[in-house]
Amino acid sequence: MLKNSISLIITFSVFICIVGASTPSLSYDFYKVSCPNVERIIHNVVSQKLREALSSAAGALRIFFHDCFVEGCDASVLIASSDTNKAERDAEINLSLPGDGFDVFFRAKRALELQCPGVVSCADVMAIATRDLVNLVGGPRWEVYKGRRDGLVSKASRVAGNLPLPNQSISQFVTLFKSKGLTVQDMVALSGGHTIGFSHCKEFMLRIYTYNKTLDIDPTMDQGYAESLRTPCPQKNLDPSIVAFNDVSTPTIFDNAYYQNLQKGLGLLASDQKLYDDPTTRDYVNLMAKNQQLFFDYFVAAMTKLGNVGVKTGSDGEVRRDCGFFNG
Repeated sequence: MLKNSISLIITFSVFICIVGASTPSLSYDFYKVSCPNVERIIHNVVSQKLREALSSAAGALRIFFHDCFVEGCDASVLIASSDTNKAERDAEINLSLPGDGFDVFFRAKRALELQCPGVVSCADVMAIATRDLVNLVGGPRWEVYKGRRDGLVSKASRVAGNLPLPNQSISQFVTLFKSKGLTVQDMVALSGGHTIGFSHCKEFMLRIYTYNKTLDIDPTMDQGYAESLRTPCPQKNLDPSIVAFNDVSTPTIFDNAYYQNLQKGLGLLASDQKLYDDPTTRDYVNLMAKNQQLFFDYFVAAMTKLGNVGVKTGSDGEVRRDCGFFNG
């Protein structure tokens, strides 16, 4: 149970989280000399991409998360498979990662190669572009540590067990996030990324049709909401390309409505709704539902820590010329 005095230490604790998340070999001004316009170049690219496809923000955020949780934040998820290697990107759980998210990273890297060839890593491109996209759709802005190297390994076989699944319990989520150096607070804040984006029908079908032997609909789900999802997601002749917004209230705006929806039983995925139903995480949901700035503060702290998970520096990696292929 959260202490009643938590509001008195919010600012200080968030500050400690951000500072404590830094990696000594990374710095805010890593490209100050080698590519001084790196942030402006990336911002221009992602702004244009967002005008073309609003889904780019949610796509980039999801891909960044998937990248950092497998092999660390090293852009290994961007590597294309070859005849001799099935890459991370082609693991089953990653097949639904949106193309617009990949495209924005590739575009930004190509723009940088024209002005600063061989300087900025794809891993740093991902971190900066994701930050900018979140900010452009209404979310907070934060300083991004830079200096990551791109990984030299990308294998689909290494994905399993490193990413959360919708049917897992909160205790399983907590264990997974802890293994990446992230707290329960970080986990709930990062889940707030679902305030934008969408999910395919197959990811929540069991909640609206065959929950268990006695109930068709998950009892933690608003019944009217569940029934409304049956029209676009029929049991028979389901179109696998059909999706539903993760946030039924403000699906294209990065805000705290996601948490308010959970309080009303309007969480789309089982893993979302469990955050409110489980006492381990409910208090955090209530805090972030009540105070959007607090959510933003927690989200920034969590993203800063996430961006430093398993980073590679120096000779541990490379700076790819093309984000989809190893230099070799």
